[in-house]
Amino acid sequence: MTSVLSAVLRAAEPGRSLLDAVRRLARPYVVRRIFGMIPTVVFISIIIFVVIQLPPGDIVTSTLDRLQSSGVEVSAEQVQNLRAQFNLDKPMHMQYLHWAGGFVVGDMGYSYRYSRPVNELVWERLGYTLLIAVSAVFFTWIVAVPIGIFSAIRQYSIGDYTFTVIGLIGIATPHFLLALLFMYAAYEWFGISIGGLFSPEYREAPWTLAKVWDLCQHIWIPMVVLGLGGTAATMRVLRANLLDELNKPYVVTARAKGVRPVKLVLKYPLRIALNPFASTVGLLLPTLIAGDVIVSRVLNLPTLGQLLLDALLTQDMFLAGSIVMLQVILIQFGLLLSDLVLAWIDPRIRYE
Repeated sequence: MTSVLSAVLRAAEPGRSLLDAVRRLARPYVVRRIFGMIPTVVFISIIIFVVIQLPPGDIVTSTLDRLQSSGVEVSAEQVQNLRAQFNLDKPMHMQYLHWAGGFVVGDMGYSYRYSRPVNELVWERLGYTLLIAVSAVFFTWIVAVPIGIFSAIRQYSIGDYTFTVIGLIGIATPHFLLALLFMYAAYEWFGISIGGLFSPEYREAPWTLAKVWDLCQHIWIPMVVLGLGGTAATMRVLRANLLDELNKPYVVTARAKGVRPVKLVLKYPLRIALNPFASTVGLLLPTLIAGDVIVSRVLNLPTLGQLLLDALLTQDMFLAGSIVMLQVILIQFGLLLSDLVLAWIDPRIRYE
């Protein structure tokens, strides 16, 4: 099998953009990968179901414990009806088939903990989770890439040492501690209480331009808190990768021939140094679903991370399993996206 890049170059006709050629030739590869994901997803779904069932008890027993602790008595007939409602009176393989079959057709089940369909609980929080995570990733790249390039070009300078110290502090500082510091500074210096994505008057209000503006005023806090830790790590990795590329013979030769410094860095070394980041796209997508649970708790963010934690604590099988399965599916598609991005930025990448 030939490499994706060589196939693209042969297929690129006059007037056809490189991106169009990549899109046309990648289609059969994407179809093969999607069909190859099916056995993996099925196998992982079985593991997820079994692991969620491992702790003693279930959603009904945990609910009964809460009711009995508050003095509410539940008859044996009511308990039996609840178990039948959630198919808990059936063998484990039948429970799995019921849950997996519903997930395939888009029915994630019913959450007894929240007395609502799982679909509603997931979709009402998924948008906010995506918004927070994507904004944090953009913040990370916008800040880390220029600093990483500067530190590599100006190695051992005062600026390099300064950014190195800041980066190490950022790596060592937990996200939830940054969130607490932001909350303290905002209240102490500006007299405002931060938390959530909306002011109290806009939380239940319909969407208007004023509500969108209020969201923009609040979104920067979780964006910076979640992005700072990733910024420090990304900056250090990019600096190390770029330093390794800048010392290779092809860069030394280009510098000796008088290639402009900006072109010398951006043309090839930077593209190759970005390879590790492209390969981790598949690992970033699950964070769009789970997020940082502790930060979500501290800042009172309506993300799926809190929902997943509550579901695991209460043994809400349908809710917890559905959220984890969404993570698995996103990992699979994220790895496919990583492969395509790698082929785009690095012509040495070959697929078979």
